[in-house]
Amino acid sequence: MSYMKLFLYFLLYLNIFMFKLNASSYDHAYVEQLTQSTLSEHFQAKKNENISIKVTPIDPRIKIKPCLIALKANIPEKSSGRNVNVKISCDDHTPWSIYLSAKVETTSLILVAKKTISKGSVIGKNDIDLIYLSDTKIRGAFINDKKLVLGAKAEKRIAKGKTFHTKNICLVCKGDIVTIIAQTSSLNIKTQGEALSSGNINDQIKIKNSRSNKIITATVKAINNVEINL
Repeated sequence: MSYMKLFLYFLLYLNIFMFKLNASSYDHAYVEQLTQSTLSEHFQAKKNENISIKVTPIDPRIKIKPCLIALKANIPEKSSGRNVNVKISCDDHTPWSIYLSAKVETTSLILVAKKTISKGSVIGKNDIDLIYLSDTKIRGAFINDKKLVLGAKAEKRIAKGKTFHTKNICLVCKGDIVTIIAQTSSLNIKTQGEALSSGNINDQIKIKNSRSNKIITATVKAINNVEINL
């Protein structure tokens, strides 16, 4: 073998040796933590929210190759679901990549029934509770304002732990005697009537005026209070 070939082999060996010497080694724990921190930065909790992130551990049989530069973490665009795949990659001259899966769960502080509430019961402070619920368990247009729940009636039986919404409570319920407030720029007239349907804040419902027996449309403004504009 010529000296030139020996010299070339030596240079090749030296390059490989220097590559391995300069390349950084990464273990499973580092890559999993990189995935966790990347997801934590991407999914920011809003007010009254908690976000739980669980990264699936890397298969022990998988070996993480060294890399000459810092590893990159990439989350797919428009990734907002519970199951997320994160791409960890090395972009040096011998590139490689690995995908880690994670579960992202968002829980929100929601107003729920502290105990079972019977149909027709007036809802009081001891009937409500604030708990963190997974967004996957929240259905429909729930009511999360205590002011709109306390003093309202259960239009149907509400089980413990269930959310409040327009279908199971009413600020004005069918058959209730309500105060009708008729307003103008200079007058404020009050009279009574009977609710012919149920409603919540800002709902328009039919009311039978107790004095005139006329049926009018009024807007729910508070518990057993409706308003019409003259």
